[in-house]
Amino acid sequence: MFGEYHSLPLVLINLLGLAGILIWHIQGRSRPTARLIVQILFFAGMSLVLWLAGISPYRLDDAELQEAGILLAKSARILWWLHLAWTLIGFVHIYLTLNRRPQEAHLLQDLIVGVVYLGVALSVIGFVFGAPIGPLIATSGVVVVIIGLALQNTLADVFSGIALALGRAYAIGDWIQLSDGTEGRVTETNWRSTNLLTGGHNIVVVPNSVLAKQGVTNRSRPDESHLVALTIRIAATHKPRLVEEMMLSVLRGCERIVADPPPAIALKTIDAIAIEVELQFRVASAATRTPAQNEIIDLVYDHCQTTGLSLAMPEQSFFCPPPAEGAEPAAAVVRSLSSSSL
Repeated sequence: MFGEYHSLPLVLINLLGLAGILIWHIQGRSRPTARLIVQILFFAGMSLVLWLAGISPYRLDDAELQEAGILLAKSARILWWLHLAWTLIGFVHIYLTLNRRPQEAHLLQDLIVGVVYLGVALSVIGFVFGAPIGPLIATSGVVVVIIGLALQNTLADVFSGIALALGRAYAIGDWIQLSDGTEGRVTETNWRSTNLLTGGHNIVVVPNSVLAKQGVTNRSRPDESHLVALTIRIAATHKPRLVEEMMLSVLRGCERIVADPPPAIALKTIDAIAIEVELQFRVASAATRTPAQNEIIDLVYDHCQTTGLSLAMPEQSFFCPPPAEGAEPAAAVVRSLSSSSL
């Protein structure tokens, strides 16, 4: 017969478990800290009752196997295991929140939640109901292999997403560029793909397996600033030092570039026709690269007009001067030739 010594503790554990579930649902998901406190308190209370009464959550006593108390004993242990799972999951959620990475780490959180629920389910089946877990795990393994072969591409995306989340190559809000030239700001990561918001305000969905195979350049680390290099050819009729000073004044007059680190001018090459100048500057983010470049080109044109600097012909062009006096009249000809024809 069901022992009277265990009846009161088991009833108390069932009441605590049901009350914890009710209060846990009333609080809602908007209060994760309060939910965790409730989970800890009710789980601690249930564990304390088990310990004081000498009841093991891992096996049923012989007295509890009697018809009168078996349902009460099993329900108490199921509630205890359920509250254990919720408590562990609550700690994981709080840990990720304190690390200020709740969004980009949700793949890892989902994985841990799945492992916790699977472990609790197997524990309930084995310890509470006394079912053999070994054959169940073996059968589940065969099923998993079959499903894995059928969903090979999807599973590749899933595990690639987990690897990217653990590696922390990027985070939500980072601006990244792929080796194929695709670039944008990371807006979402999920089990299958990563969403990028491009400069054209379009969403590009990149499968995680494709993202893991490509080289990823994170343009938001160590900071959001982005280096831009703009090449301009100035006629070789001007001194290189004068050209450098004029281009520096152009960069200092641009409002869309950052002042620290300061911009720089690199004199790349010089020949009989042109001085090739590279303007090196940083912008606040990759999204402001095009407006800054447009402003600098406009400033270069204005400075050339006011200072007398002349833009050089393209590298693959040449100029035919007008004929001398007495020769047959002909107009000056400018021809653009490809490098292969030269």
